[in-house]
Order: sequence, then structure tokens, then C-alpha cells
Amino acid sequence: MTTATPTAPSTASPDNSGVRTPPSTGSIIRATLLVAGAIVMLIPVVWAVLSSFKDTSELAQRPPTILPQDPTFSNYTEALTSFSFLTYFKNSVVVTVAATALTLLINSMAAFALAKYNFRGRNALFLLTLATIMIPLQVILIPVYQVVANLGLVNSLWGLIIPPAATPTGVFLLRQYMLTIPDDLIEAARIDGASEWRIFWRIIMPLCRPALAVVAIFSIIWRWNDFLWPLIVAQDESVYTLPVALARFNGQQVVPFNLVLAMSVLTILPVVIIFLVLQRHILTGIAQTGLK
Repeated sequence: MTTATPTAPSTASPDNSGVRTPPSTGSIIRATLLVAGAIVMLIPVVWAVLSSFKDTSELAQRPPTILPQDPTFSNYTEALTSFSFLTYFKNSVVVTVAATALTLLINSMAAFALAKYNFRGRNALFLLTLATIMIPLQVILIPVYQVVANLGLVNSLWGLIIPPAATPTGVFLLRQYMLTIPDDLIEAARIDGASEWRIFWRIIMPLCRPALAVVAIFSIIWRWNDFLWPLIVAQDESVYTLPVALARFNGQQVVPFNLVLAMSVLTILPVVIIFLVLQRHILTGIAQTGLK
């Protein structure tokens, strides 16, 4: 007959006691700097949103007021009816959506070739593609405009969509992500008789959703906020995008600042909404493409 000897209760170490340790000094400093930086970055945006509810007399007050004394929505209604805002908004949406879709297609096809095909000069071609990031737009502006003019695309939405479709940044992000996809998966699809286009469209593209989300949000921000190229190509008011239209209003003798602020807030809103919707995919894609 065996007797069970009672075991002494184990004493938990301070690390396993479940008590939360206070944050370190470095963490507090980092958090303070990040919060301060976020506040500094948000001050102009908050000021623009609050000022969009002020009338012209309140905007002209010195010193300026932070909160609107008599908030009004008439700036938004007047901006929507007086300056063809819906036409400019439609042009921006068409250019942004079409250019982003074309960017995703072209960049993903180029990245697939550079990541999964072995051919002579592949690395040199990839380095040459990355080197184009260092070329300022002003250097190639005249040659690109001449090409667009010869194709008859000046003063048209296609002239705003096609030239900036392929981006070296998008090729880099998608290539780095595609390198993480096993080659055995592609070889198995080829053995099963899948064509190269079917492999690209049915296997590679679904697996690259996080990276595609990153390229999509970058393209949306670039195309939506693009000013220099649309200013040169769009020569008629019916082809203006929102940034060009806002610049035209600022060039008037009497600038309607209350309407410009209202239109600026409406211009910022779509990009903010898209970023909030895609932020989870953006963080995942950036972490897995090597951009960090």
C-alpha cells in the first residue's frame, strides 16, 4: 500500500504571475512622439473640415476662430451646384478606377514574369525597372506628352489613364510577394495541363491579394491626387479632375475659399474611406513584401 505524499504548492514567479509590468521609458517616449506627430499631421485636416462650415466673413476674421461660430452646410450645397463638382468628381473616379485596374494588371503580369520565369537578363531588367524610380516626372514629361499628342489622346480621359499605368513601385511590391509563392505549386498546375494565363489568373492572383491591396491603395492615392499631368493633358473644363478644378478656382480674382474648403473636404473623403476599408490588407501586404 503506497501513501501519497502531498506536494508543496508551487510559487509563481513574478513573470508568470499575470501582473502587468509597467511600460518602459522607451515605450512611453515612442508613444508620446507618435501621438504628437499624429496631432501635428492632423491639425491642417481638422482645420479644413471645421473651416468648411464657416461663411466668408468668419473665414476673414483676424485672429481666426477654430470652431465655427454659426455652422452652415450651404458651402457644400453651393459647391455641388455652382462649380460642376459632380463632373469633376466623375472624371476623378473614372480616371482613378480605370488607371488602378490597368496598373494592377500590367504590374502583376510584369512581376509574375520577373519572379517565376528564368531568362537571361532577368535581374538586369528588374534593376533597370527599379532605376526608373529615380527619374523625376519633369524629365520625361515632354516626351510622354508628345507620344500622347501623336496618339490623339490630349484632352481626353484616356490621356490621363494610360501613361501612368505601369509603375516600378508596383512591380517591385508584387514581385517580392510572388517570390514567396512556392514554385512547386506552379509546376503542379503545369503538369495538370493549366495554361500560363490560367496559372496567373487562377493561382497567382488570388494568392497575391494582400500585395494587390497595397498596390491598389497606392495607385488610388497617386491617381486621385495627381495634379501636374492632368493639368497639362486636360485642356477643357469637361475633362478636369478635382485637383485641377480646385487649382483653377484658386486662380480667380476673388477666390471662394468657403467653397474651395468644402470641395477639398469632399475630395479627401473617398481616399480616407478606402484606406480604412483596406488598411488590414495594406499592413499585411507591406509586412510580407519586404517593404518594411
